[in-house]
Amino acid sequence: MSSENKSFFWASYADLMTSLFFVMLTLFIVTIVALNGARIDAVERSEELQAKIDKADEINNATRELDSLHSNYFQYFPEYKKHKLGITVSFPVNSASMSNIPEQTKKDLKQTGQILQKFIAKTTLNNPNIQYLLIIEGQASKDNYTRNYELSYERALSLKRFWEESGILFNDKNCEVLICGSGDGRLSGTGLMREEIEVLNQRFLIHILPKPGKIGD
Repeated sequence: MSSENKSFFWASYADLMTSLFFVMLTLFIVTIVALNGARIDAVERSEELQAKIDKADEINNATRELDSLHSNYFQYFPEYKKHKLGITVSFPVNSASMSNIPEQTKKDLKQTGQILQKFIAKTTLNNPNIQYLLIIEGQASKDNYTRNYELSYERALSLKRFWEESGILFNDKNCEVLICGSGDGRLSGTGLMREEIEVLNQRFLIHILPKPGKIGD
């Protein structure tokens, strides 16, 4: 190979290496920019997620205030995630009629409904995207009555109707109300949060749960 060809080869080789260097440098810069953008995006997403978690915790903790501010009416049991009404209701055996309980008890139940109504209205006013699930659960005592599961539902229904008649209404947009009965606890999965003295199980339990969904600022 002549010296002239050798010079041309090395010049071309140097140009090629220089071009490859600039290509690699460009790819390196692009990669660094992309990684930095991804890191910033990840940080922003993490901050947004943490803000949502904090907001959810704030709303969940707000329900705990019911028993601290209104301990005469509510008692929260974290192991069951339920509120027990602090009012001794004790329907007569086999009865679901509100007419069979004392007038003072009915006044206390009305006060309880008003507290729930105001609490949900206040919380959803501050967080309009939040929705609550309010479950009214009736219970029954273990005895020889064969319709205790139906009876417990009827007790919960009677409380809801009593609240309606007392003007205690819940906004459908912010609060879904479910009526249920856990009977006498004989069936599997229905025997939680019961009293040892059976007559005390002729009562109501309340669940107040924030529904999953979009959490506003």
